[in-house]
Amino acid sequence: MSYGPRPWIQLHWDVRAALNFILGGTGGGFLLFAAFVPATPLSARAALLLGLALVAAGLTSVWMEIGRKLRAVHVFLNPFTSWMTRESFVAVLLFGSGLAAAWSASPQLAALTALVALGFVYCQGRILRASKGIPAWREPTVTWLIFWAAIAEGAGLYLIFSAALNAGVPPLAGGGVALAVVARGVAWATYRRRGDPSLIQQARAALEPTGRQLYQLGAVAPLALLLAGAAWTEVAAVTAPLAGLLALATGWRLKFVLVVRASFNQGFSLPRVPVRGR
Repeated sequence: MSYGPRPWIQLHWDVRAALNFILGGTGGGFLLFAAFVPATPLSARAALLLGLALVAAGLTSVWMEIGRKLRAVHVFLNPFTSWMTRESFVAVLLFGSGLAAAWSASPQLAALTALVALGFVYCQGRILRASKGIPAWREPTVTWLIFWAAIAEGAGLYLIFSAALNAGVPPLAGGGVALAVVARGVAWATYRRRGDPSLIQQARAALEPTGRQLYQLGAVAPLALLLAGAAWTEVAAVTAPLAGLLALATGWRLKFVLVVRASFNQGFSLPRVPVRGR
């Protein structure tokens, strides 16, 4: 008979850490689609600043989780071993290029910002993968799940942002949105199929319904709405932001569940318990 604690949810990262992946990932993905925003100086600047604000909000959220706030500067000390450090360096580059692009309204700097944003969301995926004690996080494919989730969330926010500007969605941008939600669905299928054999049963129970929602509401429904808007332009003003909202909400739920609800550690058991006197 085995004795001892069974797996339990880690307590070091809570919803504040999840918000870094949620808001930061959405902001990074949105900066990739900011190039498709109607090219007026005001809207281009607004898109860049919105993406940067989301990234800043995510980093601020995880900073609020630190016990001693001034120790946050230590995150810059381990670039060769820590993906958190690399994320921080990339974030500095992201804010530098993004603010310069917003100030100058330069398409070249906006394109550079989009490339740096891709690096930022990739670092976020590697942060989870580096947490070897959590079976739901250490699976290598989690990197691309987080990466494509961020791109799909940014695509969803782009659809909502465009609707707020009363601007249509260009065919190239619509194709990018469709590709993003499909790629996220494929990334989830790969993660689920190749998941760690030691993945805790409670973690599977938390992730399975979220994965079904990701397929049905986060991929199939947005694609159907985008096709409906392309076929009947009269309804595109409604279907596009609704598709964006579904893509955004399902991605946020996935990250919340993965970071907070499915983060069971490995646990341990004691096949023999030492007894004094025997």
